[in-house]
Amino acid sequence: MDSKALQVYQPLNSTTGAVAPVTGGHQSHAEIKQGVRQVIGCKDPGSGKIGLSVESISKGVFVSYVESGSIAAKAGLRFGDQIVQINGESVAGWNKKKTIEFLKKADPSQIRFAVRDRPFERTITCVKDSHGHIGFQFKKGKINAIVKDSSAARNGMLTDHFITEIDGQNIVGMSDDKILKVIKSKERTVTVTVMPEFVYDHMVKHLGKSLKKHMDHSEPTEL
Repeated sequence: MDSKALQVYQPLNSTTGAVAPVTGGHQSHAEIKQGVRQVIGCKDPGSGKIGLSVESISKGVFVSYVESGSIAAKAGLRFGDQIVQINGESVAGWNKKKTIEFLKKADPSQIRFAVRDRPFERTITCVKDSHGHIGFQFKKGKINAIVKDSSAARNGMLTDHFITEIDGQNIVGMSDDKILKVIKSKERTVTVTVMPEFVYDHMVKHLGKSLKKHMDHSEPTEL
């Protein structure tokens, strides 16, 4: 694909309103920023798709699926991101059907998204103990127990939340064994991104097992 067909942009400058292109350095995917960032992408020339799906929650439109290797994945769209605008059009109050239809009709050479980082999610930094444990248990991706006096407990980890990212790597759709493997591969400090169960269930209600297997699970890389 032509490298000019896809561009990733940093958050809007609050002073000038300008959009500055990312030219290098490490993008911290685990960090949730409060501002709105702009992402410019296109449709895949072969499939005509962007590689994402959405769900409507509380009159907002949220990314519920990002396909591995897709334009959406390369552009930096992530599970849980809120889409605020598409090509300058506010999507507030749009449902899933209207959003998908708008994207289908959009110019395939350039699609502009205004995105707010995962407003329903939060990140918690945990430090492994001498046994390599970070202080919580999970089943099918949902946190169901927290170890007393652990790093997780001290930093505000809660049960009835789903793990969505480990150090910025999306783990939605992974088996528990794979999630544990990702955690074990990390250094002593691990950043865990979580989402409340009721929001998560709404986000994934239309995702079958086959779609979850094709979810983007790539690790954050240098841009």
